[in-house]
Amino acid sequence: MDKFQTAVNTVRVISAEAINQAKSGHPGLPLGAATVAFTLFDDFLKFNPKDPFFVDRDRFVLSSGHGSMLLYTLLHMFGYKITAEDLKNFRQLGSKTPGHPEYMHTPGVEVSTGPLGQGIANAVGMAIAETKLAAEFNREGFPVVDHYTYCLCGEGCLMEGIGYEACSLAGSLKLGKLILFYDCNKITIEGSINGIFDDDIALRQKAMGWQVLEVDGNNHSAIKRAILKAQAEKEKPSVIICHTTIGYGSPVQGTAKAHGTPLGEENLRIMKENFGWTSAPYEYPKEIQPLLNKAINRGKKAQKEWKQMFTQYSEQYPELAEKFNLWQINDHSALKKSLESLDNTQAVATRSAGHTVINKVAESVENLFGGSADLTPSNLTHLDQREFYSPANRKGSNLQFGIREHAMGAIVNGILVHGGLTPYCSTFFVFSDYLKHAIRLAGIMKIPAIYVFTHDSIGVGEDGPTHQPVEQFVGIRSIPNVQLFRPCDTTETAAAWYTALTSGLPTVICLTRQKVTPCCKSMDDALKGGYIVENSVKPTPDCIIIATGSEVEVAVKARKLLLNDGYDVRVVSMPSIEVFEKQSAKYRESVIPSKVTARVCVEAGSSYSWYKYAGFKGETVCMNQFGLSGKYPELFQKFGFTPENVAEKAKNSIRNNLK
Repeated sequence: MDKFQTAVNTVRVISAEAINQAKSGHPGLPLGAATVAFTLFDDFLKFNPKDPFFVDRDRFVLSSGHGSMLLYTLLHMFGYKITAEDLKNFRQLGSKTPGHPEYMHTPGVEVSTGPLGQGIANAVGMAIAETKLAAEFNREGFPVVDHYTYCLCGEGCLMEGIGYEACSLAGSLKLGKLILFYDCNKITIEGSINGIFDDDIALRQKAMGWQVLEVDGNNHSAIKRAILKAQAEKEKPSVIICHTTIGYGSPVQGTAKAHGTPLGEENLRIMKENFGWTSAPYEYPKEIQPLLNKAINRGKKAQKEWKQMFTQYSEQYPELAEKFNLWQINDHSALKKSLESLDNTQAVATRSAGHTVINKVAESVENLFGGSADLTPSNLTHLDQREFYSPANRKGSNLQFGIREHAMGAIVNGILVHGGLTPYCSTFFVFSDYLKHAIRLAGIMKIPAIYVFTHDSIGVGEDGPTHQPVEQFVGIRSIPNVQLFRPCDTTETAAAWYTALTSGLPTVICLTRQKVTPCCKSMDDALKGGYIVENSVKPTPDCIIIATGSEVEVAVKARKLLLNDGYDVRVVSMPSIEVFEKQSAKYRESVIPSKVTARVCVEAGSSYSWYKYAGFKGETVCMNQFGLSGKYPELFQKFGFTPENVAEKAKNSIRNNLK
């Protein structure tokens, strides 16, 4: 057996050993796709295990994240800080080798994957970022940004709608440096895909503008030739359809049993016999080390040459080099002063305020990059002084995602983890459900993705309940590490954007279609997530009204009615519950004193977010049913979002607290 085949079998055996030891995992893909993945790492991938974040490295995304043991074994073999002990602790609490790859947890993992199809869209985002940065910074003789994005997927990723959406956009954008390996084994958890997934994938990908190549997934030479052809194609992304056998070499190969169940000791023993394997568990023959060293040294050399080139580049293009470094850092803390200067005296829809704010941001944040799911005229997220990104103009900053919300969120995540850009995306808030999984993954990864959602309530009006979000506030707020902002005016919108750009966490910004009256007097207040917008006369108010977004002005008007009736009321604007809850206990108590239990929470969305603040004797003015088609003032009247109804609810709460 030659050294290459021994190395491939090493990947298979160690992966199976770790899965067996964990008593859970997915051996099918590591056994079936080992030749494909090892060929990529050994012969092509540009990486340096001593510096996993080498800026011009090639990116590799395992979209089929359930096959994580394949990736962990490769990273271990190729010198990353993953020890044999880490492999032995596969899927164990606190280990470096969790069940699915996790960004910033395991060295060498580029993005968190597992939900099928997300990784393909992440890879599309990375490839977009590469083209944009190359156009900005490369000069003749200085390919500062020059790398490939590789992705490995299976049937499941291509069955999911997000996979189709992402591939469709990639073809239209002519992402020639994106190479997708399709591990085609025709088996899923339930068995054969025949009669379930009969798509002609080659024809489908070709129709979407991809170069299509097909190989025997166990033929090293054929895989190498295919990758070279893929690299040579500059105008089209390439898919290499790799015909493989799930669970290759084991007694359960070619069956669904190989997908997600450990082989067991007897099947592992037989597989080792089939491979002529004699090494101890988690060890591999020393004869393959030169193969591994070759790839490691290739990457180290590439990084060394890149650093030398960048030194020369810095001398010849000092301003570009400085900008390149700044774009990698993405420090936007100096933006606050310019955002504070924005006018907040006019009644405008917060989506219009958002347009003002995003263009003010763009004046300072040169690497701001993003767009909408075909709703830019409604979302108002267009960067007015920037051009559109396209195959003909990679320098453009306005990215048209098309009507592809599922892929859009994951593409933004991919752009972000690639580095060098500040991406955002936008659609109507009701459609946030389409990209919720991408938002959830951003929360898991703790990356500062920005999602701008307009038409945030029944204020959408005539489009009716299909387009009027109700439960979406609760859905987003329930995701850990994600902060939701629902601003009431331009100043709060500026605070939302500043938080999104500086907090390091994913941020959802929800904006109105209808005009709102300015209420916020200080951006510093808004940056605390919750603050007193109209105070009571006495230190201890009779009641506190807590509101968000377009309902803040309703609460302010309700306060005036209550004052006329002899009730002393405080109004709190709560643009972000998550940010408010990060403030000190002392501050939170100063805004919403625990002894004041007469409260009303007002938001044109589900009440589930608000019982914590309303308490047992408080009231809510919220939407616990779907909306209706009609003019928004009439809808607000019908569903009780009026000063009169809020004032009456406040009186009820005050009376309840006197009992």
